[in-house]
Amino acid sequence: MARQLRVATASDAPKTPKSITEAATDGAKRELLVALRARIAKTVEDPKTPPRDLASLSRRLMEIANEIEAIDAAAGEGGMGEAVETPDEQFDEEAL
Repeated sequence: MARQLRVATASDAPKTPKSITEAATDGAKRELLVALRARIAKTVEDPKTPPRDLASLSRRLMEIANEIEAIDAAAGEGGMGEAVETPDEQFDEEAL
């Protein structure tokens, strides 16, 4: 199934990300992970973050990114995890 191009509308504009508290209250796991990813990324980039914390924060940042990617793939977003319809071929016994 090929995707068709269309003109972007105002509803296609990026949404303002929720805060961690808002995302946790709403109960949507992906939104919570996105909020956590933004918060951890901000901390990793902060020069005042103690070096001893960078390794664990970086590791958690990658884990969260992988979790978001898995959720998107399961939902069929981002071009990954989409099922492709292919016709079945006839079985040929003699080919064995």
